Amino acid sequence: MMAYTQWTRLIYNKLHSWLETAVKMLPNLAVAILVLAFFFMLSRFIRKLVYRLVLRLTHTEAVSGLFSSIAYLFFCFVGLFIALNVLQLDKTVSSLLAGAGIIGLALGFAFQDLTANFISGIFITFRKPFDVGHQIETNGFTGNVEHIQLRSTTLRTLDGLHVIIPNKEIFQKPIINHSLTPVRRISLTFNVPIANEQMPAAQNLLQQALKDVPRLTTDRPLQVLFSNIDGVNVKVTVNCWITYDTDTLHDNDLYDQAMHDVITRVTTVLREHKMI
Repeated sequence: MMAYTQWTRLIYNKLHSWLETAVKMLPNLAVAILVLAFFFMLSRFIRKLVYRLVLRLTHTEAVSGLFSSIAYLFFCFVGLFIALNVLQLDKTVSSLLAGAGIIGLALGFAFQDLTANFISGIFITFRKPFDVGHQIETNGFTGNVEHIQLRSTTLRTLDGLHVIIPNKEIFQKPIINHSLTPVRRISLTFNVPIANEQMPAAQNLLQQALKDVPRLTTDRPLQVLFSNIDGVNVKVTVNCWITYDTDTLHDNDLYDQAMHDVITRVTTVLREHKMI
């Protein structure tokens, strides 16, 4: 009977101390709830603000959504930690920070390739080595950029195939952006069985035939050079530069069409004068 009385008193004292502590902590609890509510509303406002700001800078919804979510979670966690401090739960805050650090480290090792692709995608978005619609050459593929996402970039090749390339591979390897190169050189090398006395005439004929090639730039000279001798043949190298109009900057066929025009004119004039 005495043991039962002692157990009852012990339970009563424990419950009484808990109740007393709860009553004393009511003001702290109210303040903590207000702090959480304030930081929740502040986080929503900051998320919208960051989204609009980043969207104005990058013009990419994926990056804007990522940064706005990071800002939202950051302020939510700040509010949570302040509320726990108000409730005098300092050890809980330390445990949460330690747990978050360990989880972050584990996730970093587990998804290091995914993280690298995300970081590369952010760098590509801000540095803009290319944009949607540009024709680029990277990782052995040439095509038009159709989508730029945080993890990967989608190209439509000249054959009409879709190629998805991880952003890490694009960021770490050379990129040739054909759309940012409004002037390109066409270099054509071929052998012609012509005698020495025909060489000046052949050079003049080729220059005259190529001077009105469509989109031929006048800023750089048209060159017809004799670069080597191969037995009875003379090696001829033709260099000319073509420019792209702004409206047709992304046309994949412009360079091929210009090369076609050069080859057609060269072969036509040489056959007309019986040099080939």
